[in-house]
Amino acid sequence: MKRMTRCLSALLALTLFCSAATAKEDEKAEKAPAALNFKMKSLDGKDVELSKYRGKVLLVVNVASECGLTPHYAGLQKLHDQYAEQGLTVMGFPCNQFGGQEPGTAKEISEFCTTEYGIKFPMFAKVEVNGDNACDLYKHLTGLDAKPKGAGKVQWNFEKFVIGRNGEVVARFAPRTKPDDPQLLAVIKAELEKK
Repeated sequence: MKRMTRCLSALLALTLFCSAATAKEDEKAEKAPAALNFKMKSLDGKDVELSKYRGKVLLVVNVASECGLTPHYAGLQKLHDQYAEQGLTVMGFPCNQFGGQEPGTAKEISEFCTTEYGIKFPMFAKVEVNGDNACDLYKHLTGLDAKPKGAGKVQWNFEKFVIGRNGEVVARFAPRTKPDDPQLLAVIKAELEKK
């Protein structure tokens, strides 16, 4: 009888432990808004749960080192420097889909960004942003009707998505929109003011 009681107690404890673990996983999944419910690789190969950026304002940009728009890096870093303490994080996603303008390895991309532009904002591993092999994050982003650009394929390097503190995509800007564009800045500032 004692043995049976011990077995039942152990089984009950195991059941409660598993239920609690599952509930925590479910709660974590529920809490991550759709735009942050992805795991990406950093440029140095580490897994990054985008949910860790919840509560921040994010500027997600597909970047390239050999593009006519590559000087946008300077403006992106300036934005990051100016607004990071208020909650802005710029995120760079290298992509080689547009004119083969990001052919480098992760090490080459990192060295270029550091040497040429002093990039300190998070940089991620090279991804595809369009087509069947597009990463899940970009499949999600391009499927949304975010103004002013709207839904659809990424047009070129340096297209910009703004994700608000609540994890919702609030705006999408065409590649030629400069980091200091008044409309882009207005959206970022409005999102930063939200707590």
